[in-house]
Amino acid sequence: MYENKTFHMIGIGGISMSGIAKILLSFNAKVTGSDIAESKITKELIELGANISYGHNPEMIDNADVVIYTAAIAEDDLELVAAKKQNKKVFERAEFLGELSKEYTNCLCIAGTHGKSTTTSMVSLIFLEASKNPTIQVGAMLSQINGNTYIGSKDYLIMESCEFVDSFLHFHPTSAIVLNVDNDHLDYFKNLDNIKKSFKSFLNLLPSDGFAIVNNDDENSKTIYDETKATIVSYAIENDANYKADNIKVDDFGFYTFDIYKDNNFLVNIKLNIHGKHNIYNALAAVALSNKYIDDTEAIKKGIESYKGVGRRFEFITKYKGALVFDDYAHHPTEINATLNSVKEIKHNKSWAVFQSHTFSRTKDHLDEFADILSKFDNVVIAKIYPAREVNTFNVSEDMLVDKIKVTNKNVVYIDNFDDIVSYLDEHIEKNDLVVTIGAGPINEVAYKLKENSEE
Repeated sequence: MYENKTFHMIGIGGISMSGIAKILLSFNAKVTGSDIAESKITKELIELGANISYGHNPEMIDNADVVIYTAAIAEDDLELVAAKKQNKKVFERAEFLGELSKEYTNCLCIAGTHGKSTTTSMVSLIFLEASKNPTIQVGAMLSQINGNTYIGSKDYLIMESCEFVDSFLHFHPTSAIVLNVDNDHLDYFKNLDNIKKSFKSFLNLLPSDGFAIVNNDDENSKTIYDETKATIVSYAIENDANYKADNIKVDDFGFYTFDIYKDNNFLVNIKLNIHGKHNIYNALAAVALSNKYIDDTEAIKKGIESYKGVGRRFEFITKYKGALVFDDYAHHPTEINATLNSVKEIKHNKSWAVFQSHTFSRTKDHLDEFADILSKFDNVVIAKIYPAREVNTFNVSEDMLVDKIKVTNKNVVYIDNFDDIVSYLDEHIEKNDLVVTIGAGPINEVAYKLKENSEE
């Protein structure tokens, strides 16, 4: 189906699109692509054999058998218009990823509003440790596989599965994790009920010999698995579950140690090498899924404990003037609360949240929640809202967020320029403070600018 066919990818430099390109190249397909500008990702793909151009190049469509595009591509994109005019087979990224997932004996999908990249990485490292040679696609850079994609056998595909615009409903999972179900992407889903329906439809894709791994401590998750044909496998800390964490301890660096019990019998002791109590849940989910395919508890333990994080997940960046600087991809109030808890677990003087909200619609939908959680940091710097795919038709502004935070925390400022934020932090942070840049946009540039200016 794939060998010697030509696949043209519009937006090939994206993290998911580049992963698809690598898989296609491993199938001996011909891959061409385009993107706005050259990047480390596009350079790597060219080295692997892809033919990539920059800008709009509709003539590249002529020799394509199939055209794949990302949801970020506009309907009037010249290449997309040319593909449709020539009646090429055209797939949106998630649709095509679903087609690819059919090629694997076991497709293990990791879904949930929060924690997908971390849990996908944990599962991947367990399967690698157990010599299962999985193919992996994760939505972040994982150092152990030198990127976001690993080409293994067709026995196992381990893939991060996003709910936005119902993308994961195109996939063909044989087993799946749902980490949690929360209010997000309301510009598409409109309300929590629609989000629950989407996750329910996702679990209903599972076959009768598959496994649905669900969080028994998450109230919304309990409403989505009553119709699936798969075997339900639960995990929890507080409530009854098949897999439970107990004897939980945390050290001075914020790293947790805990025992995992399977059906009330001791299974394994785990020491996490990443921060945050929420990662106990991610580890439980990873173990629960992996244990259905892997009996080797030592491999499970080594896989989990070898995970030291992916980029932008409470990632330590540098020390600046004696202050610790972290970066976190959190862009939803629940995620920021998890970040705050991670901050609290590390010994420090004052905390600094440098927050860039991601999209105008999310800012409006969660304005009060953002203000509430951010106000719990000692100091808050608000950056310019990152629009992503949106135009501000939502009557929302950074000042609205600042004003709400000021009700309970006067130590908040709005600064719209990254260089000015760096200068402000340089003037105000002190030794033993903790700074964390927060957001799914380019706010991490602030952390890296501090690193560039650091003398340590």
